[in-house]
Amino acid sequence: MIWGKEGKMLKHKPSHLEDELCFAVYSTQKLYNRFYSIVLKRYELTYVQYATMLVLWEERRLMMVKELGERLKLDSGTLTPLLNRLEKQGWVVRNRNLEDGRCVMVELTPKAISLEHDVKHHIQDCVLPIEMTESEYRECVNVLYEISDKLEFINGYLLGKEE
Repeated sequence: MIWGKEGKMLKHKPSHLEDELCFAVYSTQKLYNRFYSIVLKRYELTYVQYATMLVLWEERRLMMVKELGERLKLDSGTLTPLLNRLEKQGWVVRNRNLEDGRCVMVELTPKAISLEHDVKHHIQDCVLPIEMTESEYRECVNVLYEISDKLEFINGYLLGKEE
């Protein structure tokens, strides 16, 4: 059973694949990944690399790799090879913190700064055909984050029960 808003039970019994929220999210995510891989190909970026660049463009400062991983919800085993590729392609530079050698810092390169507008503009132009209003777009993002927050809580609870 799933609880809805205001404590009302959501009556949902899985019967058809097309009725499943998780399948709708899964299939949409696959299409989005394909879309982004096509759009970002000219920059030799994957979607996760693009998301990494968005965080770095947003922050505009030296960032600890650990902090970047937390923002992206990526562990170091995923983030390290991703940053290796971005560094090799000239998007970022990593350096050890002089005060704490265990701490690795990452920053944008001049190439990344100069291509920011072009990358974002290209993505924006490609998203327009989806034909969502700003309000619809924001609502969709907000609903997905609400679901994400609830699932994070539930997963934490379930993991706690297993121990």
